[in-house]
Amino acid sequence: MAKILIIDDDPDIVLAARLCLESAGHKVFDASSSAKGLGMLDELNPDLIILDVMMTTTTEGFQTALQLRSPDPNSPYAAYRDIPILMMTAIHSTTDLRFAPDQDYLPVDAFIDKPIDPDVLIKKVNTLLKSRTQ
Repeated sequence: MAKILIIDDDPDIVLAARLCLESAGHKVFDASSSAKGLGMLDELNPDLIILDVMMTTTTEGFQTALQLRSPDPNSPYAAYRDIPILMMTAIHSTTDLRFAPDQDYLPVDAFIDKPIDPDVLIKKVNTLLKSRTQ
């Protein structure tokens, strides 16, 4: 059982992901904003973070990923730098824009498109969790 933190401001998406992940045996926590999610890290120490792209701002998720993966040894999030990040987005289905993980500009481990396909979500989560333990 992994502890998974979902940071997303859409309660319907959070519920759908929660039901899927809990049915696969994971413990799910959620936050409706990056500030709330980042504030939960010390207490929760999650095994995986699922992060939405657009919340209060259109780039909030990108900015949060950059904070979490900051190479600054004095970063308040340095202890969480190695937690896998799965980014959720509807951008791919609503625009021609395409994003991919990039160590410098978009430091996430994988993407998943909204609406969420439960089988794809479980597969990506299990792959990321497995990579963390190796």
